[in-house]
Amino acid sequence: MAAPCPEDPSLERHFKGHRDAVTSVDFSLNTKQLASGSMDSCLMVWHMKPQSRAYRFAGHKDAVTCVNFSPSGHLLASGSRDKTVRIWIPNVKGESTVFRAHTATVRSVHFCSDGQSFVTASDDKTVKVWSTHRQKFLFSLSQHINWVRCARFSPDGRLIVSASDDKTVKLWDKTSRECVHSYCEHGSFVTSVDFHPSGTCIAAAGMDNTVKVWDVRTHRLLQHYQLHSAAVNALSFHPSGNYLLTASSDSTLKILDLMEGRLLYTLHGHQGPATTVAFSRTGEYFASGGSDEQVMVWKSNFDVVDYGEVLKVHRPPAPLATSSGSLPEVDFPIPPGRGRSQESVQSQPQEPTSMPQTLTSTLEHIVGQLDVLTQTVSILEQRLTLTEDRLKQCLENQQLIMQRTPP
Repeated sequence: MAAPCPEDPSLERHFKGHRDAVTSVDFSLNTKQLASGSMDSCLMVWHMKPQSRAYRFAGHKDAVTCVNFSPSGHLLASGSRDKTVRIWIPNVKGESTVFRAHTATVRSVHFCSDGQSFVTASDDKTVKVWSTHRQKFLFSLSQHINWVRCARFSPDGRLIVSASDDKTVKLWDKTSRECVHSYCEHGSFVTSVDFHPSGTCIAAAGMDNTVKVWDVRTHRLLQHYQLHSAAVNALSFHPSGNYLLTASSDSTLKILDLMEGRLLYTLHGHQGPATTVAFSRTGEYFASGGSDEQVMVWKSNFDVVDYGEVLKVHRPPAPLATSSGSLPEVDFPIPPGRGRSQESVQSQPQEPTSMPQTLTSTLEHIVGQLDVLTQTVSILEQRLTLTEDRLKQCLENQQLIMQRTPP
């Protein structure tokens, strides 16, 4: 068999440590950490640097259904079947804060791009928005009539999209808290939904084995893919906006070229359903998880030249393309261990894929300082709230004394 060419995705490493199906994966901002949630009630934070020990966070009392790093990477959110959301500091201590308001399983959690708020979706049929640093529930969006499996903020934070077992995808205005539009084209439960990096369209995956892409401005169906032979459980946009990655119960991952409206790769690695996928923030890597308890990290390779384009204007997907299983598939068999040897990876001519180290360090330092400032503001807000509560209590006590005192 011919060796995979440099543009093919390659399996870099796989992490073993979960004791049940993996439900969710997410990379930190700098791609140094990868978080995963599992039906075993634990979160794992894996270090991309070889020979580094992973962190196992125990705190949830039931299956962990979702994980998401904050934009800075300094916080990690998780949702669980125990009806709670936890915000963790992803270090060796693994301290967490519990958020309670849902009355059933929390299926999805996602931070807004400014990190100030996050959105959750639940089997209680609601979508809820929370303040990160004030650690409080803000408001609910409740027009779904069945379990809500996924909710995501738009890149600018002004819209929220949600996917439900009521077979609809709903678009919400965060400010007015109203449902702007309902997309009803799915023939079964909608499992996953996300915004294109440009913010102009959304992609949704369903138990009807399909992936659909809509324009959020015209609400027109742009693309429709029927490539998997079982339910599509998760999807993730490449940061360039040119590719979409899907995970299915047919045990495969697929990479779709949105510009051409066609299938690029079918990846075989998981034994049993592939449950979750996520691109890293640069798109250089992607991770997948499955019911086989495995977390796999893949090197994208196929879009090396586009990494520098990520910060430029995103092109939305090409309009209406309908792809069916009749298209030729590019099956990429995975040899045991790594997809390609370290030597062959290093011998490929390197494209300038990242910012200069000094600039990266400076940016990381700034982000760190901002995080410290945000935490300081959070502490001040908490103290102010405490002071307000005490003042209120004093006034109430004074009123009681005045009422008791005879004239």
